[in-house]
Amino acid sequence: MTFDKRTVKLIALGASVAVNCHPCLQFHVNEALEVGITEPEINEAIQVGRTVRKGAAYKMDQFVSNLMDDKLIVSHGGDEGCGCR
Repeated sequence: MTFDKRTVKLIALGASVAVNCHPCLQFHVNEALEVGITEPEINEAIQVGRTVRKGAAYKMDQFVSNLMDDKLIVSHGGDEGCGCR
């Protein structure tokens, strides 16, 4: 299955918001307008991205609270981390 250009642009808009990428959002808004996506459609895609971002932030806040409750001890079967060091 292959998505059409409009669908790809709408996904890119929402994803840009979800990951907090300002330059990505501006780029994809401009491209969306060029392929004929309307402002209401752009706004809806942005709202979807905001909803995803809020959900992820909420889950992170819960995770942090649990860490604090457990005195910052994480039991996940290993201490290899996520690679952010």
